[in-house]
Amino acid sequence: MSFFNVNGFGNSWLVPLLLLLQCAANTAAQQVTFNSQPLESDQDLASEMVDGLDRFLLRKLDASQARREEFWAAHLKDTPAAIRDSRTTLKSMLGMTEQRIPTQFAYERSWYPWLRTRSDGPLKDVSIEPIAWPVLPDPTPGRESLSSIHGEGLILENKNTKTIGTLIAIPDAEIPPECLLGLRETARSETWALGLAQAGYRVIIPAILSRKLVDGRHKNTLDQREYLHRSAYELGKTLTGYELHKILSLVDTYGFFEEPLIVAGQGEGGRLALLAGALSTEIDATAIVGSFGPRQQLWVEPLDRNVFGQLNQFDNSDLVRLVAPRKLIIGNFGYPELEITGNGGRAPSRITTPEQATVQEELDQAKSHFSDASQCVVAQNWQLLFDALPASPKFVSQKGSFKNPDELDEFINEREKRLFLEIERHNQSLLHESTAVRKKFLNNLDYSAVGAYQQSAEKYRKIFRTEIIGAFEDPLLPANPRSRKSWETDKWIGHEVQLDVFPDVFAYGALLLPKDLKSGEKRPVVVCQHGLEGRPTDTFQGDHRAYHDFASKLCERGFIIFAPQNPYIFGDRFRTLQRKANLLGKTLFSLIVPQHQQITDWLQTLEFVDPNRIAFYGLSYGGKSAMRIPALVDDYCLSICSADFNEWVLKNASTRHDFSYVWTGEYEIFEWNLGNTFNYYEMAALICPRPFMVERGHFDGVGRDEWVAFEYAKVRHLYAAQLQIPDRTEIEWFRGPHTINGNGTFDFLHRHLRFRSTAVSR
Repeated sequence: MSFFNVNGFGNSWLVPLLLLLQCAANTAAQQVTFNSQPLESDQDLASEMVDGLDRFLLRKLDASQARREEFWAAHLKDTPAAIRDSRTTLKSMLGMTEQRIPTQFAYERSWYPWLRTRSDGPLKDVSIEPIAWPVLPDPTPGRESLSSIHGEGLILENKNTKTIGTLIAIPDAEIPPECLLGLRETARSETWALGLAQAGYRVIIPAILSRKLVDGRHKNTLDQREYLHRSAYELGKTLTGYELHKILSLVDTYGFFEEPLIVAGQGEGGRLALLAGALSTEIDATAIVGSFGPRQQLWVEPLDRNVFGQLNQFDNSDLVRLVAPRKLIIGNFGYPELEITGNGGRAPSRITTPEQATVQEELDQAKSHFSDASQCVVAQNWQLLFDALPASPKFVSQKGSFKNPDELDEFINEREKRLFLEIERHNQSLLHESTAVRKKFLNNLDYSAVGAYQQSAEKYRKIFRTEIIGAFEDPLLPANPRSRKSWETDKWIGHEVQLDVFPDVFAYGALLLPKDLKSGEKRPVVVCQHGLEGRPTDTFQGDHRAYHDFASKLCERGFIIFAPQNPYIFGDRFRTLQRKANLLGKTLFSLIVPQHQQITDWLQTLEFVDPNRIAFYGLSYGGKSAMRIPALVDDYCLSICSADFNEWVLKNASTRHDFSYVWTGEYEIFEWNLGNTFNYYEMAALICPRPFMVERGHFDGVGRDEWVAFEYAKVRHLYAAQLQIPDRTEIEWFRGPHTINGNGTFDFLHRHLRFRSTAVSR
């Protein structure tokens, strides 16, 4: 439609007037000021951004040691209560919130009949029995055993001497229990458990899962431990927590015996032994081999060791605080070595022997927690470690003299398969129950009126900010804007803009201004967010197959556009940022949110921006941003999630759907405890009552229509039924793939930003 008819002799005088008006508009757009300094950097600012975030997080990790010392100095004023609180915190970090089943051993005497026929060699005086015991119930009410978890292992007792104590011997992840007896050889076989049994200990060896590869999907291959950890982490559990439950269920049984109870482990087993000793006061002595050292670089270790917030309170020397004054024996030898390159989808990681200088610093710190120096012993070999145990048994290093029967390997493989599938089923059962858990979690929302709802939602927004996303306490720096003109078309002018956020952290993006912007006019802004591995220019140049220049099209309609560079770019360089942040109880969005707060703060200072009309519109990873950022940055007056809205917890934790992130190389995507707190409906509930829209292509492989509809139905019910504001939310379905559609969403922006398009001819 044309506002003016310039055809015909009678209206010919309008032509020069229109040209004059256009020139005036162009002049206004050209002369806008940002109160900024020149942007002079010739570097790749996206790369510089990721490097800066890395420096910021590494500095925070380095500073965590001093913060832990300050925490403990204040925390230990009321020592007994403080220690109890710390154990509760550690259990929560590990996801150990369930009640264990009372231990009842099951013996299957037909499993090892061939052992009972032997009367010679190092096993002649030791009885060996395979055992299994219940640990955790099925999380689904009414199902007693379908997804319950058991422990399995071996129990050894000396047939000829009195039992001097019970010792739970935890092998490394790559070592089956049988290797600790010499029944099966590996490259790192040690028969230390057999030696303890011969010395008179009742020895129980629980089996823990190895890093054997599971069958891959979508050309990715994961090991068992990372595979199980991915789902568990999203559901507020950890593989470490599951295995500790198995160990502590043994402690529950033998902790009341009069003789000493010891937990000992090597490698992964040593890590578990130290945690068990920290959590249970029933353990009289803890012995660890090949696992003690600083944990400041936990982010390079296997993903299954990722514990959200661990370095806020617990390095190894801090765990020792919870063991003291009970005996601790540290074996400074036998460190395992592991390298995971990341090929096939696994998180790249490594386990190495730490530098002895750093180990010594940690040992000195550990010893300082004991008033009696004899209660903290450092051993450099197995014999010295055995000498430090209660009753000081003699170390016997012998291997069985018989050939392994064929059925032994079959037995070991079948046992590991059972242990793997039990945790797998348990995770999926937790996933099934998570919808009901989240519904209960939101019980305190008040739907009586919009104002009451907003007030009641603040409690949940605080939980989301501090416990899920994570918030750094650093104040925002002055923005110190730098800009330069970098693009121009016949419709708009584009400027690169850089803003300071924190030391080493900056925000960067493209500001597009319509050429018909008039002096003194205030217009709405649409923040157009790219997806994974994207650039701001993807949203307005080159007709990218996912974005179709939606930012420039909106600018041509008269909207001011800001297209930020978000830091999910450069593969492992950004993914390791998530791992570093997690150890501090933070996430990648702990840095992205303040970037956007600085962006919106700065936009509101611009003379041509209406500060009450700043909208967010993101695709794919930008859609993930659309769920999280506006939930915490309330300067965004509406949010549009494109090509990402989903039954998000299902997408992350399910091992039964081919669109699940469990199967992909995006190992950073898993967020701690979302299953029990914030799926996409719950995130949308934090955006509400501001307008919220979903854009969904039927053939978008990020999910399935039925799951998108399932999750969005709850959003629609909140807006339309409970708060009676149905006009503020909608979903647009279109026949297309993972892409911006730009029809209903554009109308949504015009309607809720109260802005009529200027893209009509004049």
